[in-house]
Amino acid sequence: MTYTETTTIAPTNLTGNYILDPKHSRVGFTARHAVVTKVRGGFKDFEGTGYVDEENPSNSHFEVRIQVASIDTANLDRDHHLRTNDFFAAEQYPEIIFISTKVEPLNGERFKVTGDLTMRGVTKPVTFELEYNGAVTDPWGSTRLGFEGSATVNRKNWGVNWNMALEAGGVLVSDKVNLEFEFALVKAVS
Repeated sequence: MTYTETTTIAPTNLTGNYILDPKHSRVGFTARHAVVTKVRGGFKDFEGTGYVDEENPSNSHFEVRIQVASIDTANLDRDHHLRTNDFFAAEQYPEIIFISTKVEPLNGERFKVTGDLTMRGVTKPVTFELEYNGAVTDPWGSTRLGFEGSATVNRKNWGVNWNMALEAGGVLVSDKVNLEFEFALVKAVS
């Protein structure tokens, strides 16, 4: 086996349409369980598109579609329960959709993104900070951008209300859920 070293080049024009690379991206979440610990999970099946305007970032926008049935918390019983009407109602509402409505540059490589998050047929606005991790021309000549961010939401705002009281006090599942994402975007070929 021969190891070949490749050199990457910084792209000169970032403006354009992009496609989310799901093999190098992550959509996940963290929620408190039984008050004392956290459950981490994610979705294996998602896609997204967007437009990046390098000169005027406020013209940028994107959309992400997540297949609810692809939920994975490394526990099959819990994953099955999360797909039921107690939580995501995956059969009735198979997708979670986020569509950005506003992108505001902050300082440095950070942006404030607002958009509509639709889950279980309910659409609510969500705002989060997005960090730009850089751009590169990959070994195949494609322009790639990296972003990561997170947002804390109250799951009950989308009708995800199931819970169980604990004998010692508190509840089994926290209302607050931290959404976490890391996106690799590949510039679409014109």
